[in-house]
Amino acid sequence: MPSNELLNKGVKRIEWARTHMPVLARIRDRLVKEQTFDGLKVGMALHTEAKTAVLAVTIKEAGADVRLTGCNPLSTDDSVAMALNERYGLENYAEKGQSQKDYYASLNRVIDMKPDYIIDDGADLIFLLHTKRKDMLQKVKGANEETTTGIIRIRAMAREGALRFPVMSVNDAYMKYLFDNRYGTGQSTMDGIMTATNLVIAGKSFVVAGYGWCGRGIAMRAKGMGADVTVCEVDPIRAIEARLDGFAVKTMAEAIKAADMVVSATGCKDVITARHLRNAKDGCVLANSGHFDNEISKTDLRQTAKKRRKVRDFVDEYQFKNGKRIYLLSDGRLVNLAAGQGHPVEIMDMSFAIQASCLEYMALSPQSLEPDVYDVPDHIDERVARIKLETMGLKIDSLSASQKKYLSSWREGT
Repeated sequence: MPSNELLNKGVKRIEWARTHMPVLARIRDRLVKEQTFDGLKVGMALHTEAKTAVLAVTIKEAGADVRLTGCNPLSTDDSVAMALNERYGLENYAEKGQSQKDYYASLNRVIDMKPDYIIDDGADLIFLLHTKRKDMLQKVKGANEETTTGIIRIRAMAREGALRFPVMSVNDAYMKYLFDNRYGTGQSTMDGIMTATNLVIAGKSFVVAGYGWCGRGIAMRAKGMGADVTVCEVDPIRAIEARLDGFAVKTMAEAIKAADMVVSATGCKDVITARHLRNAKDGCVLANSGHFDNEISKTDLRQTAKKRRKVRDFVDEYQFKNGKRIYLLSDGRLVNLAAGQGHPVEIMDMSFAIQASCLEYMALSPQSLEPDVYDVPDHIDERVARIKLETMGLKIDSLSASQKKYLSSWREGT
């Protein structure tokens, strides 16, 4: 595509997203008016597509110097990346299909700006700052982390006493995970699978690995499209939840035998390995919606298969000695962004409203936060929820004084 067409495509995508992100717009109006981030340097590593662009531009318009790069080599929308650089004047180093070397070079270019605050997705920026870029650690006042995988890494750092600045767990905010992880991942994963394969979902044996909020969303959407859904879990409580929600529950070794499609969304590695691949039936489609590309063991897949070829955009066919074929989508990277368009705009509106609000909270916090992982304050969650209700044209009831008293007193009878 000619560069001017790519640029115009990116601009249109950003403006479409901006038009459909009223919650962030309400917050942006105040931040821009007050120039809340004036003089701050903000380094960001997020999936670089239209919704992310709206967040980055919002922070820039509110006074910050912003540098952005991708948080996954295959999740960048190149049209949006070009538009950010050429039309919105925002330094951005993301590019779809970056090599591992170029990916980390881009992360380092963000760190080179000596950021005051970090907005991360997967914790690669935070990890670099605590390992190879300790020279910049002292300058960083705090960070936001967007996703489950990143929070797992950062909580491990905090437990070991390795974390050197405060991190807001945006992922664990109600207005993030209840909607982004469930409804966002559910819809965008199906979008990515259908874009990659052009196969029908109805009637398929569909296996979901992991029944956290992301897995719940995927299972719900697959069931709604007519698939026969089986859930694989390691957590007994979640396994019971899945069963009572109407899904079959099996081990992966058993479930994959009949599976037409398998999607992993666990945040853990080696969910599908050689022992599972040997049991998979001919034509099985494998996809991953977790942050890193290690949930499906690509090493085992390459070593077990005798031949590999690309049969379609985003689809690699692995042929085994017995003639069996297994299809891997998006090289095992998160299928909802590598092959799809990511979460719906209205969903990311809420998540990025939380991101902007948490950055404001840290920047204006009167007390110095110690290095640790912090939950998003309840007042931020509630404010974003109330703005969202207003933008949806919905009204809810309020507790009366007597009801509040009843709920706060142990002396009140029934």
